Amino acid sequence: MTKAEISPISVMQGSETQVLHPRQDEPDQREWLLTDGLGSMSSGTLCDAHTRTYHGLLVAALEPPVGRTLLLSRLEVILETEGEVIELSTNFWTSGVVSPLGFEVLQSFTLSPVPTWVWSGTTANGSDWSITRRILMPHAGLPAANGATPLCSRVLIEYSYQGSKTANLMVRPLIAERSFHHQQRSRPELFFTQTMQPQQVVLQAHPQRSPGVPWALRWSSGRYTADGFWYWNLQYPRETERGLNDREDLFSPGYLSTRLLPGETLTLEAVVAVGASRATNSEILLPTDSPPNFEQELNRESERLTGLFGSLPLWQEPTGAALLKASDQFVVHRISTDSPSIIAGYPWFDDWGRDLLIALPGLALCTKRYDLARELLQTCARYCRDGLIPNLFPAPGQEPLYNSIDAALLWIETLGLYLNATQDWEFLASQFGTVQQILKGYMIGTHYGIQIDPVDQLISWGASNVALTWMDAVVDGQAITPRTGKPVEINALWYSALCWAADWSARLDDQNPTRADRYRQRAEQVRVALQRFWNAEIGYLYDCLRPDGVPDGAIRPNAVLALALHHCGFEVPQARRVLALARDCLLTPVGLRSLDPHSPAYIGHYGGNVQKRDRAYHQGSVWSWLIGPFGRAWRRFYPDEPLSVNLQPLLTHLTQDACIGSISEIFDGDAPYTAQGAVAQAWSVSELLRLLME
Repeated sequence: MTKAEISPISVMQGSETQVLHPRQDEPDQREWLLTDGLGSMSSGTLCDAHTRTYHGLLVAALEPPVGRTLLLSRLEVILETEGEVIELSTNFWTSGVVSPLGFEVLQSFTLSPVPTWVWSGTTANGSDWSITRRILMPHAGLPAANGATPLCSRVLIEYSYQGSKTANLMVRPLIAERSFHHQQRSRPELFFTQTMQPQQVVLQAHPQRSPGVPWALRWSSGRYTADGFWYWNLQYPRETERGLNDREDLFSPGYLSTRLLPGETLTLEAVVAVGASRATNSEILLPTDSPPNFEQELNRESERLTGLFGSLPLWQEPTGAALLKASDQFVVHRISTDSPSIIAGYPWFDDWGRDLLIALPGLALCTKRYDLARELLQTCARYCRDGLIPNLFPAPGQEPLYNSIDAALLWIETLGLYLNATQDWEFLASQFGTVQQILKGYMIGTHYGIQIDPVDQLISWGASNVALTWMDAVVDGQAITPRTGKPVEINALWYSALCWAADWSARLDDQNPTRADRYRQRAEQVRVALQRFWNAEIGYLYDCLRPDGVPDGAIRPNAVLALALHHCGFEVPQARRVLALARDCLLTPVGLRSLDPHSPAYIGHYGGNVQKRDRAYHQGSVWSWLIGPFGRAWRRFYPDEPLSVNLQPLLTHLTQDACIGSISEIFDGDAPYTAQGAVAQAWSVSELLRLLME
């Protein structure tokens, strides 16, 4: 077995691919993503054609980080020079036609420091021309204390022209107002108004029920002409593949035309006020005394990121810097709780408690964002009810959703990692009441039948119509991977939580010295009972002890999760056998499969309609985040024989595949391990960071 350590230096070599050259024989559908710290996003493809319902230049989280609404979809751009008209855009249509064919003159895409495209060519008269586009979504910051200044989501788009002759650039915005999950269709009762101001137009949708949100499109130079009409029957190929609605109509309110000398630029900015202080008067949406300044905003964003990550060695490596930037994209401010949160994944996920707690160590502890980690833990604790941590945080006027058996136990585990990193014992004292509330809730019983079995002290649950663990796919009211009873990783978390509680009680309880002993005794009972999960026949851990007493012998990665916790209740020989079998059956170049390929239930490709995809979600799909627990467990139980886990495939994926600059949620279980699911996933990025930095 090769003794090759996982190290940032070895995996970074040869990973500096920053400039990508799209294939010009067909539109390059790889994706890019920008976010603003509020849940708003800007995204699309390298070829500039939209392939998803979720793509758009400004998808604004009107109630951060949720309420995401498409406002500015795209810009249709035409360059005119020396009498030639060159269309730079690319669109897919339901007729099957791809038009215009701007991708044919697209020469390159660069990710760093911001997404940058270069279109270029030569006119019939022999004159060279090029247009460079850069897109930036500035970080929105935090709400003003007095609420006087509206919190805004913005995107800036800059076009730079080079050539031997003066050129005319025409930019036509295509707009909407609809949920980012759905498509817009033209209909008589839907119309848009526009209010002209100097170098700005304020746009507002008027659907049948009530007026939409006003937002502004600004520009640095040029003349805007109101000239409204619809673009019908755009098609989104990714939605076609996913068996979802794939057709959209977009409205164009007018166009901007400007003459550019060689070396000159045009900058546009789309901006909308969001959150509780969202402006209702379009005239006070934003000041118009100065045009948008792309370079100034780019410098501010560069300074912000350097302030966050500049002291980390990984920041000095191009691929490491890309991974750190990706980590920041998931950190958002939630208006309803007035606190930070973590988006589970883009483009379609919200912020979930379980995902937040799994992602927190990599996104906040490894990056030394300790204040962020503290606030995230504090927010989770604030909403603890009946011993459970929310899996879904409350929207304004709503209650949290507590459909998770593991979030509360993950909170204790993550609190322990935070305390080990910071020695913040004052914070422990303030949070220990929540620790006790969680342990009490599991001991006496709480929602969904979650409780300890008094016979063996293991945690069980019995709500068969819901999915409370991370393997959470449900189709037609039935869990695809039913894990009622006693799941292995839940009871491993339970053991670790009791060990943490014993350690913390010993530190805090001057007046109650016996409490630590009681926690320690219970932890020992659980450690002994964990042997019920040992499957001696194959040398692995049962995935679940079912309520009927029949253990589930499927080879799944939950056994690896049980070995990767801070306090592990399994013996070294057992752990080594588990890891060896997981390596042979589950490990791929991009993560761990969710099920052994030899299982009759294994599905090697994640595709088709919603039901087919949900059935494959945990039945073989590779989850990239699981490479982290596998690596940590291997380092623990094979300290002298480190597994040569080659992280280069994931780093190559980061810089060249799917969503350039992030890590996908899942991959096919079968080679070539095609990326699937959400194109940017918080815990995928987090766990790769942990492997590189811990």
